[in-house]
Amino acid sequence: MTDATQPTEPLVPSAPAPAPAPRRRRRGMWAMIWIAISIIALVVLYFAADGLVRAYAESRVKAEIEQNFPDFVQGDVTVQIGGTSVIAQYLSGSFEQVTLDAPKLTVEGVPLSASVVAQGVPVDLTKPVSDIAGTITISQSSINSLLRLPGATGDLTLGDGTIKYDGTTKVLGLSIGYTVTVEPTAAGESILLQPTKAEVKAGGGNLDLSKLLGAVVSKPLSVCVAQYLPAGVEVDDVTVVPGEATIHLTAHDIVLSQETLATKGSCS
Repeated sequence: MTDATQPTEPLVPSAPAPAPAPRRRRRGMWAMIWIAISIIALVVLYFAADGLVRAYAESRVKAEIEQNFPDFVQGDVTVQIGGTSVIAQYLSGSFEQVTLDAPKLTVEGVPLSASVVAQGVPVDLTKPVSDIAGTITISQSSINSLLRLPGATGDLTLGDGTIKYDGTTKVLGLSIGYTVTVEPTAAGESILLQPTKAEVKAGGGNLDLSKLLGAVVSKPLSVCVAQYLPAGVEVDDVTVVPGEATIHLTAHDIVLSQETLATKGSCS
């Protein structure tokens, strides 16, 4: 017979079961990693494809421009298309910026170098380019082979922001030589040569030539440059250093076709 007063042993709770491994969380993390890798791969492929398209577009623009050169223009052009995505620009119908460089160009047999930055270049080059800013750098010898100033008896000499040339005039039957120093400034279709100094060369004797020199430096000499440029292209600035000059050009809404490039401008 058991003792009813004998205490019973307390029930011991069983140990909790181990928690299941966080498989869902790991699966979600791996899914995010694969998505990220896929996105990165797509971006890399896109930029690789964009690079190929850029190279093709630059080659195509180069070929189109060189094909449209007039017969009197010869040389190679390098083309660089700016902007982030060439594919997006192509789909929009125009390129944001195209840079053209021709370091060894000949125009009517005269060597020079040219650089052009064009904004808003249409994919279809039969349509006009929005804005063009360019430079032409030409040596002193090339300038003298192209240009003869009225009254000048010799070649032009380019200095630091100035141009010098010699001239002659008749005074009392005597042939008097002089040297004029001018400063060039841009005037759209022309370049103005503003005389700043005139000196009499040998042969003046004791004659008072102040009136002669005053007449020489009284008015600027206008040199038409539109006759050498495609119609619609204007001179925006002129920079002169010893031995060469750089002419800064601008144009708006101009078509880079053979007909346009071969049509010369004129001065009013």
